[in-house]
Amino acid sequence: DAARRDLTMNALSLETDGVLHDPFGGRADLEAGRVRFVGDPVKRITEDVLRLLRFFRFQAHYGKVPPDDAALSACRTMAPMLESLSAERVRSELLKLLEAPDPVPTLMLMRDLDVLAHFLPEASNIDRLARLLRIESALASVPADPLRRLAAVLRVDSAGVKSIATRLRLSNAERDYLAMSLRLDVAPPLDAAARRRYIYRYGVSAFRDRALLGWADAPEPVDADWRDLLNAADEWQPVVFPLTGADILARHVPRGPDVGALLAAVEDWWIAGDFQADRQACLAKLDQEIKSHR
Repeated sequence: DAARRDLTMNALSLETDGVLHDPFGGRADLEAGRVRFVGDPVKRITEDVLRLLRFFRFQAHYGKVPPDDAALSACRTMAPMLESLSAERVRSELLKLLEAPDPVPTLMLMRDLDVLAHFLPEASNIDRLARLLRIESALASVPADPLRRLAAVLRVDSAGVKSIATRLRLSNAERDYLAMSLRLDVAPPLDAAARRRYIYRYGVSAFRDRALLGWADAPEPVDADWRDLLNAADEWQPVVFPLTGADILARHVPRGPDVGALLAAVEDWWIAGDFQADRQACLAKLDQEIKSHR
């Protein structure tokens, strides 16, 4: 059974009485941070091509020494076989790799071996990802997010996002997130009222992630300005629009698209006023909108 495992550290087994079985030196490899295939790397990859990506994922998480030469040679040779894998399996391994404390050296290795070219050639903005990682490490309140890191490393347009979403079978939410990441519209200078409007419209997470990606993309960032933007996300106090569709129906407006249009018009006015208008003021504005609408 151990001989059929992919990596030596995964061939370890333990009996209930605590006896460790280590037929391929996995413990020493694990302690040294050395990622090696069990036996012949080409044979192991041929048995399941996903093991090629698993090698790099384990290297990103556990590798402390230069990668095994035999493994690298096999990965370079077998890389074209990645195109035969299901999208779901590739997506899972990719996101797990990006969760590593610092996936940049491994991604550079995959690029240099032409591994990325066979499943994600758009992952060419590795310098930007490196800057994002430095920002994340400097901000204790920002957890690692593999999807944010994926957005950082991609160099694509909207058509490229659609292509990646199809190729990796991303969920609609993941696809929309990557599309959102193209719009780096959270950046200094952005006054306090504009920040509040943005957070209300799109949410704290979207505001924070666009700021982080924008910061990583900025050629000469002034760190204090970007930190100030992120503080706005941390300090946001949710506000609730004081009207609902029931308020419009109570004024004898027929059910239909007019209800949504009127509600949106008043909400836009309320947002433009920095959320200061109370319910009575919003109802008065609604009455004005109904009169003008008729």
